Amino acid sequence: MDRPITTGQLKEKSLFQDSNGIAVPAKTMCHNCSKLKIFLGALAFSFFAKGFSGSYMKSMSSQIERRFEISSSIVGIIDGSFEIGNLMVMVLVSYLGPRVHRPKIIAVGCLIMSLGAFLSVMPQFLMGRYNYERITVSVDNSTSSVSACSLASSQGQPGTDATETPSPMENVGLVRSSGMFGPTLGFLLGSFCASLWVDIGVVDVDAISINPKDTRWVGAWWLGLLICGAVNFIASLPFWFLPYSLPKEGENQNLKINHLSVQGDHCKIDPPAQPQLKFSEAVKDFLPALRKLFGNSIFLVYIFLTILQYNSLVGLITYETKFMEQQFNVSVARAIFLIGVILLPITILGMFLGGFLIKKFKLHITEMAKFACITFIVAYLLNLLYFTCSCEVLQVAGLTVPYSGVEHHSSTKNIYMASCNADCSCNVDQWDPVCGDNGITYMTACFAGCKSSTGTGKNMVFHNCSCVEGQGHGLGNSSAVLGQCQRESCTKAFPYFLALQTACAFILALGGTPTYMIMFRSVSPDLKSFAVGIETLGGRVLGGLPAPIYFGALIDETCLKWGTKSCGGSGSCRVYDTKEFRNVYLGLIAGLRAGCCLLYIVLTVLIMKRFKPDGKEMTDVKNTERSTNKDLDIANKKDILPGARTSEESEETCM
Repeated sequence: MDRPITTGQLKEKSLFQDSNGIAVPAKTMCHNCSKLKIFLGALAFSFFAKGFSGSYMKSMSSQIERRFEISSSIVGIIDGSFEIGNLMVMVLVSYLGPRVHRPKIIAVGCLIMSLGAFLSVMPQFLMGRYNYERITVSVDNSTSSVSACSLASSQGQPGTDATETPSPMENVGLVRSSGMFGPTLGFLLGSFCASLWVDIGVVDVDAISINPKDTRWVGAWWLGLLICGAVNFIASLPFWFLPYSLPKEGENQNLKINHLSVQGDHCKIDPPAQPQLKFSEAVKDFLPALRKLFGNSIFLVYIFLTILQYNSLVGLITYETKFMEQQFNVSVARAIFLIGVILLPITILGMFLGGFLIKKFKLHITEMAKFACITFIVAYLLNLLYFTCSCEVLQVAGLTVPYSGVEHHSSTKNIYMASCNADCSCNVDQWDPVCGDNGITYMTACFAGCKSSTGTGKNMVFHNCSCVEGQGHGLGNSSAVLGQCQRESCTKAFPYFLALQTACAFILALGGTPTYMIMFRSVSPDLKSFAVGIETLGGRVLGGLPAPIYFGALIDETCLKWGTKSCGGSGSCRVYDTKEFRNVYLGLIAGLRAGCCLLYIVLTVLIMKRFKPDGKEMTDVKNTERSTNKDLDIANKKDILPGARTSEESEETCM
């Protein structure tokens, strides 16, 4: 009979016992531990790269919209199309994950992301410089000043002046932490790139007449994509050199040691564990596993909840910078920066605190469900206060307010025209706004009836504006400056909105970790990996794919003035009806989250019915009944075969 290994023999043969009491060589333990650390480090960096790239792309959606003169709904289609790849491979990869060479699969994924980032940059260099929409002015030789109001119909389309040079414009906390900090740095990079001119290094930035607050401003969106592509490429490299599978700490790399005994001077090792299943054998169990998952009522409700949450979250993030810009006169660069340095860190803090509370108070699944439900409902009630952040619509002459003291022409085509600018031959398709002394914005200096100007570039000031005189200014005292008029009440409301949004983000994140843990506690251990794939697939494909599209389409309906492409046709929106924009954007989010509140209540009730308290422990009633039936079957077999023993009872152990 085999003799047990003593402590002295372990030291003599350089053997150590792992956490399971298994004796393994010291060199093997160190070697395996080193590879495991390399894998975790590489995986953490890949999570960082993924979050970094994804958040950067989200932050650049408005810049891409303006650069290529497309509508918000088209941007939504582009944004949602990123989830098509998930639809193709996510479920299959999550199911086959334990059965394939996972490190190489991760490496291929990182390479594909890197290639996609580099390919996305190509349109910037293939389409030439960016020419923003602006009016062409004439020079008055008698006064050597520039006049926006010309008696001749000399207003050209942007970029058509031949003499003008185009001026373009549970054990792996490190992994999840990296995935969370990646978006923060991605938004910070987005803020930096949005503050740079799109054609930086090619044109004279000082000659540009618009600033980052202008709706025609386009940041250097392509610069960050080059960085994202490089980061994803670097993330792929370590995975090519990792083995097929990584053993747990203390296990042999090539075989799992179940028993180790000594016979004389030789170690006896039991045969290796059962080899992995073939691809065909793994696939045939796919449908039964899928039926088992969706037969779980708790998991089914959880999937519907995830889909609604993804819809509200993706819609909110995709158009949040546009909402801040249009609603509160905040530049896109500043809006992106605030999201990166305030909202995302607060969200990370809430998620960590939620996980800490679970561990600290050892919350059971019923307690986690109640906690998640309460936090979400509180956050929803705070979410309704967003509607109190009122802001007046931008006053644009002929568009949202009438020209003071004059009547509009009856022609629908010339709705922007009035008697004060009827002789100026203004082009109604142009948008190069100026702010009059009366606080009203005019689509161009021509529509303000300005006859002269001083200064150049951003400092240009228009004088003798006949349409501005209607507000009581004396002759020669009315003027206008480049850019839209500021709305003071909107600017004052922004800190309140930001504080409210920060509180909502923290409370939502606080219940996020308990909600995620519900999925793991409610499915059988062998289906946990598959459940994660189904949950992610459902959320991203039914939430991440359609949400940007229908959010963008409804936001487009609130546009008051569309830009014009240099080749003709409608471009991106220049100004929105801010009140309608707010109602559509916040209304969609509130409606989706109202459905989430209902599903949270249903989920909590189902969990309380299934998991019953048993002293200090929680018992899964459904699984307990199955275990009881199984035990009864074993007992009956023992009655039939008195000498029979189960495999567990006959198993020998080394002591």
